[in-house]
Amino acid sequence: MATSPQHHRIGILGCGNIFDRYVTGMARYPELEIVRVADVDVARAERAAGAHGIPAWGNDDDLYADDSVDIVVNLTPPAHHATTIIRALDSGHHVYVEKPIATTVADARKVLAAAEASGRLLGSAPDTFLGSACQTARRALDDGLIGEPVGASAFIRHSRAERWHPDPRFLFQAGGGPVLDMGPYYVAALVNLLGPIRSVAGASRIGAPTRTVTAPDRAVDLIDVEVATHASAVLGFDSGVVGTTLMSFDVWDTNLPEMEIYGTEGTLSLPTPNHFDGDVRVKRHGDADWSVLPPVVELFGAVGTKEQARRGLGVRDLADAIEGGPHRATAAFAFHVLEVLSAIGGPGQVTPMESTCERPAGRFEK
Repeated sequence: MATSPQHHRIGILGCGNIFDRYVTGMARYPELEIVRVADVDVARAERAAGAHGIPAWGNDDDLYADDSVDIVVNLTPPAHHATTIIRALDSGHHVYVEKPIATTVADARKVLAAAEASGRLLGSAPDTFLGSACQTARRALDDGLIGEPVGASAFIRHSRAERWHPDPRFLFQAGGGPVLDMGPYYVAALVNLLGPIRSVAGASRIGAPTRTVTAPDRAVDLIDVEVATHASAVLGFDSGVVGTTLMSFDVWDTNLPEMEIYGTEGTLSLPTPNHFDGDVRVKRHGDADWSVLPPVVELFGAVGTKEQARRGLGVRDLADAIEGGPHRATAAFAFHVLEVLSAIGGPGQVTPMESTCERPAGRFEK
């Protein structure tokens, strides 16, 4: 992070479920001042502003027209990401957007072109790979702790959202499903650890065609599933590593790990990449048992608490880049992750990746 951070004025677009997580997460950085919120439902924007002492609110156009806003943090639903990113860039703002950067590769290409034409910086979630867990594992790999990486595995189980989310329809519609909902965290972590992916052999299907919602205060009782809910893939990395992934809303119970990296001299085991922090364990060949590696960067939040659901480290990363520092959660990185995810949910054939990206610099690097 920059040694003397500059002041940045933030406007948040979208006051939905994840809004509070960003507000509380960015509160860790007093130099990120939230000055305006916007939503298509202006009354909801007014309530959000009042709840957090934010001085201005309004609709999307009000935010785009506010020249005092440096960075627009885009928390709109995924289906609206492409159009709202482009409008924010065209109105002269830097943008940080929730994942995915767009719902299709074609739309994401338009977003990247708009960012380049605007001369503004575009960053994208997920930012959890910037947390202590992925950074500690990255340092271990860079130091050769498990020798040469050979293979990797990543497994996503269902969060059982039907039982706790009052309106989980978006998870089973276009832009949702396990691949686009949870997959970005896992693929971003893998690319950060092992570099870009050259090819994907993926297959997917719909499991149960309807979902019964039993959450308290639910808005709907039954959901018709429109997207694949179970996907598997083999990932071929430029580095030669072979990865295996399973992403499913049909796996409710399993003993599979979250993520592991297998090397010629040992194995790394990581916690869920949906969180910033957690134990990174290593077992080298010949070790009697697993050991926990000390974190190489500060924790973003207390492990095992709701602080792990906060967001905002990626916004600070974008602010660093505006100040001239390294940019890690870049649009090119997010585009590559999206292309990989699109192939994982594909028709069951080997798909060469057209994109690539730089392996982000480690946060532990000086």
